[in-house]
Amino acid sequence: MLSRVAVAVSIALTPQAFAAELPEPQTVEAMERLEIRGEQQSGYLSKDQQSASKLDLSIKETPQTVTVITAEKLKDFALHDLNSALENSATINVEQVESDRTYYTSRGFAVNNFQIDGLGLPLVNDNTHGRIDAALYERIEVVHGANGVMTGIGSPSATVNLVRKRPQSETKGYVSATAGSWNSYRLEADYSAVVNDALRVRAVVVADDRESYLDRYANASQVFYAVADYAPTRDTLITFGHSETNSETDGNLWGALTLYYGDGTPTNFEASTNIAADWSEWNVKESRSFIDIETALSDYWNLRVAYNRVRTDEDSYLFYTYLADPAAGLDPETGLGLIGYGSEYDLDDKQDTFDAYLSGTFSAFGQEHQLVVGANYARLDYIDTSLYDFHTGNGFPVMPALEDWNGNTPFPEFTDGLAGSDIENTQKAVYLQGRFSLTDDLKVLAGGRYNSFETAGFGYDVDQSRDESEFVPYFGVTYAVNDALTVYGSYTETFMAQNLRDENFERLPALTGKNSEIGFKTDLFDGAALLSAAYFNVQQENLGVGAGDVVNPATGVPEPVYRAVEGIESKGFEVELAGEILPGLQGNVALTSFAVDGDQLVEDYTPENLFRSSLTYRPTGFDKLKLGATYIWQDTISRVQGTVGEMYANAGDTIVTTQDAYGRLNLMASYQVTDAMLVSFNVNNATDEKYLNSLLWAQGYYGAERNFSANLTYAF
Repeated sequence: MLSRVAVAVSIALTPQAFAAELPEPQTVEAMERLEIRGEQQSGYLSKDQQSASKLDLSIKETPQTVTVITAEKLKDFALHDLNSALENSATINVEQVESDRTYYTSRGFAVNNFQIDGLGLPLVNDNTHGRIDAALYERIEVVHGANGVMTGIGSPSATVNLVRKRPQSETKGYVSATAGSWNSYRLEADYSAVVNDALRVRAVVVADDRESYLDRYANASQVFYAVADYAPTRDTLITFGHSETNSETDGNLWGALTLYYGDGTPTNFEASTNIAADWSEWNVKESRSFIDIETALSDYWNLRVAYNRVRTDEDSYLFYTYLADPAAGLDPETGLGLIGYGSEYDLDDKQDTFDAYLSGTFSAFGQEHQLVVGANYARLDYIDTSLYDFHTGNGFPVMPALEDWNGNTPFPEFTDGLAGSDIENTQKAVYLQGRFSLTDDLKVLAGGRYNSFETAGFGYDVDQSRDESEFVPYFGVTYAVNDALTVYGSYTETFMAQNLRDENFERLPALTGKNSEIGFKTDLFDGAALLSAAYFNVQQENLGVGAGDVVNPATGVPEPVYRAVEGIESKGFEVELAGEILPGLQGNVALTSFAVDGDQLVEDYTPENLFRSSLTYRPTGFDKLKLGATYIWQDTISRVQGTVGEMYANAGDTIVTTQDAYGRLNLMASYQVTDAMLVSFNVNNATDEKYLNSLLWAQGYYGAERNFSANLTYAF
């Protein structure tokens, strides 16, 4: 069979030229592949994925849970950035411990595996920096659980794959303008054109400028993206593109609010309270280039080669606050007791990823089978530096009560304590995947990936050298009970080298474990919706858990350190319904419930029960109007902060910070004024719920208050 991607482009660009050369079934199949690539999606339901396997599998045929945040959902609820999009996913918990450095968890474990079109390296230090705009992406796919065969790491949580926008089969585009609370303004343009029979192009431009509910906080982001599909022959498709993103933040958090007074009573600051100095800033520039070549070697076998290049430059001035005397804590009468801590931090990283694989089908024992064999090479080099001010007094100023803090403090002379990292990481891998048909209904998926990790260099005067290798196996089985219902099971082991450091500032051992899942997927309402349900069990060894702050002898200032925990287990279930639930009613409804055992701290700060729903409705006979709501709920979380000091009457009492269970309601309405013009209105946190974003750290800050936005989109 010819390469379906290459034929898809050829058919889309020159349908009449190929109509006589290709039989109708091949033409239909090629157009269906265009839909898989995101050109045509059906509301909130996506039946295909490209994140869980390089095999040609639908979501229903994949023996893991897969969630897709579609283009329509991103548009309906104005999910303009990665964090707001993932907050609405079925399984990801967005841990916003700071404003511009974000962590993510799923099933109780860190999500550090972020891919773009299926390629990428684990996040450095398990977090993202700056504001990541979603305009470049057609959809966001989330593979629940371990995904080591595809990605090279065995993270047991989830894999997030951002699927880039690609050129479309007809010339069209749109411009969009949004205005919202706190002087937020956004302009977005997206244009796709058919140049000739062999070439299609697309470009996306975004300018986003916004202030915030947080005092002194503002972000300005700019995005440019260009991509082209070139089909030199009917058998080959070349896709290449480039993006530039720039996130400039003033008043960014580094650390967050102290959540308790010395006597153990909780603080309760205004949601707008920000510890940042008025000179704080965090600027992130990222450049990405890529090329993807797929060619048909025969009627049954394809070769695909891809290369991704990423360059990141970060420059920041940071301001942290910590307790001068942890035993005394914050004075419950005056609010005094904090010391400021300024730093200049710069980071430059370079990522290069190559991936090549051969895929195809073969017949044996009266059945058709699929096979993929490939190799991957990835290189990440990064240099970061930290500077402080130990000599003027401005680097560590005594803080007023946070209620009286306006960010006004002299700018330090960042010339002291130069420290940092110069690290080279290399990952090499070979992998094999197969889908073997035992019967028409019973399929076995088996494969594995051999990974080699090498690190050289020093980080803050600690030798980071390592040379580790591991084979990650994968096994799955699916059984089609009937045309609608498929049941499945899967098992994989996990392995991931860690960058976290212990109290001696030595790297923790590799995170290892086992991951198993059973479940079913069934079509509902004549295929208009898909119901998925899964039970999972994850066992982990050497999980890195926060162990407080320790003064780094290389810098002379306190830094977070971690401890390796043995025998962490997470088990529970997930249920998700996606698609058209009733005539005119589209959406996703998802419930996750699990229990983490093995470490009390992790159990306490992890939300173990999550409910996410996003629903839109077009009234019968009035389909130009769309009304919608999302509801995001989580159960109670807490964190033990220590004990009350001897200077208080209740000395020895345990200090616990608690965030009660809460939910957030977001609303939307849109109206199609003409075929070209759409107006929409969104309300976020409609009930004005006050809540702490996360207790992953001992500090935290409050989520956004009720806010509004209005949008006008013109399509052409």
